[in-house]
Amino acid sequence: MPLLKMVTEMKKAGLVISGAVAGVMLSLGLTAFADDTPTKKGALPVEALSKLSQTFGVIKGNYVDEVKDEAILEDAIAGMVKELDPHSQYFSEKEFAEFREEISGKFSGIGAEVQAGKGAILVITPIEDSPAFKAGILAGDSIVKIDDTPVANLSGLSAGISRLRGKEGTPVKVTVVRKGESKPLVFNIIRAVIQSQSVKSKMIEPGYAWVRLTSFQDPTLKLFAENIRKLYAQGDIKGLVLDLRNNPGGSLPVSIGIASAFLPKDVVVVSSKGRIAQSNEVYKATPSAYATREFQNDLLKDLPAAMKTVPVVVLINGASASASEVVSGALQDHKRATIMGIQSFGKGSVQTLFPVDREGKTAVKITIARYYTPSGQSIQARGVIPDVASDENADGKNPIYTRESDIQGHLSNDSGVKEEKPKDIWDEWVNQEDDDLDGTKKEKAKPKVYGDTDDFMLQQAIKYLKGQPIVPVKKKAQ
Repeated sequence: MPLLKMVTEMKKAGLVISGAVAGVMLSLGLTAFADDTPTKKGALPVEALSKLSQTFGVIKGNYVDEVKDEAILEDAIAGMVKELDPHSQYFSEKEFAEFREEISGKFSGIGAEVQAGKGAILVITPIEDSPAFKAGILAGDSIVKIDDTPVANLSGLSAGISRLRGKEGTPVKVTVVRKGESKPLVFNIIRAVIQSQSVKSKMIEPGYAWVRLTSFQDPTLKLFAENIRKLYAQGDIKGLVLDLRNNPGGSLPVSIGIASAFLPKDVVVVSSKGRIAQSNEVYKATPSAYATREFQNDLLKDLPAAMKTVPVVVLINGASASASEVVSGALQDHKRATIMGIQSFGKGSVQTLFPVDREGKTAVKITIARYYTPSGQSIQARGVIPDVASDENADGKNPIYTRESDIQGHLSNDSGVKEEKPKDIWDEWVNQEDDDLDGTKKEKAKPKVYGDTDDFMLQQAIKYLKGQPIVPVKKKAQ
C-alpha cells in the first residue's frame, strides 16, 4: 500500500496503541512520513554520528563473518529505539507486514497479549478462548523459550512474536517460568486463527446484569450497545457489573465510547500530554470522540436513559491495562462507578507509528505522550487503585501479575504520586501461591472462566450492588 494512503487510512481509524499489548491486536495512530530535515532544533551530533560510522566500519572490516550493510544498520536502528522504553520498537519489513495483519484482526498464533521483558516475553494475559488460554498459559507467565530457541537469543520482542505466530494448525512448544513453580513449564500449543469475542453479557439474576469486555476493538462499541439493549429488554436493571478483568486495552475512541455510555455528555474522559503539540489532547464524552473509521454515527444515541444512573461496579485486575484503565479511571474520577478488584497494570503511555521509508514498508513505534484521568492523575506505572479491594478467588490465592512498574526501563509517572506496586498498597494481601516447591507435579492450572457461578469476584460485585456485606480480602497468616 502506498505510504500516503496507508497513513491516511490508519489516521481515519483514530486508534492509539493497545494497552500492554506489544504484538497482538495492537491499535495505533500514525503521523506522516518525516521530512528530510535532520532536525528542527539544531545540528545533528556530528561526533556521535562519527562514532556510529566508525563502528560500522570496524564491523564491516573485522567481524569474523561477512555482514550485509542493511543488516548492520537495521540492528543499529532497532537497538536505538528499543532502549527508549519497553513499548517503543522498530519494525522491519517482515515485522511491519505482520503488525498490519495483526491490527486487521486476522492473524494466526497462540493468542496472548505480551510485552518485552528482560530475557523473556511477559504474558500480560492470554486471549480468552485462544490456544494459549486453553493450554493453561496464565497472566504473569514469562516465556523463556520458543521451541528450542531461548528468547534471550532473539533480537527483540517482534522476533519472538514472529516465532509464536504461524500457520493455523501448526505446533509450537512454549516454555514458561511461573512464580510459585520450582521448574519451567512446557506447553505444546497448536496455533489457530485468533477470534476474540470482545463483548459478552448476561443477566446474573433478575435485575442484575453482567457485561464483559475482553478488548477494545472497532466493533466493540457497537456490540456493547447491542448487548445493553438486549439486557434492558429483559426487564429493569437494578445494578450492572462492567467486567474489565484481563482486558489489555485497544482502541482509544472505543474506550471513550464505553465510558460515555455511563457519563454525562461533554465531561472529560481522558487527556494526553507529551512534548510535541499534537500529543496534547483532551477527550470528552462526545460522539466525535468515539467515532471510528468503521462507525461514524453515534452508536450510543438509542441506549436506555437509565444507563446514566444505574449503579455500576467495574471489575479490574492486574491484567487490566491501557484502554481498560482509561474507562475505569474516568468512571472512578466522576464517581459514576465503584471500582472493585485488584490494582490495574499501569500502562498509561501513548505510542505512535512513524514510517521510516518512502514505501511505508518499515516503521518505528515510539512513545509520544502519557495518559491522565479526568482529575489529572497519570495512569503510567501506577494504574487504577480499586475503591473496594477484592480477592480473585475465595481462598485468597491471587494470581501474581507482572505490571508496567515491574518492567525494566518503564516510563516514569509524572503526576507527583508514588509509582506504587501492589506490595506497597496491599501489604496484607496474599500474592504468593503457597504450594510446595519440592518439584512435585501439580495439577494443571485451569483457565478461569469469567461469568460462571463460581466467579468469586463477580459474586462479590453482585453482593455489593445489593448492599450486602462482601468477603474481606484474605490476610497473611500471623
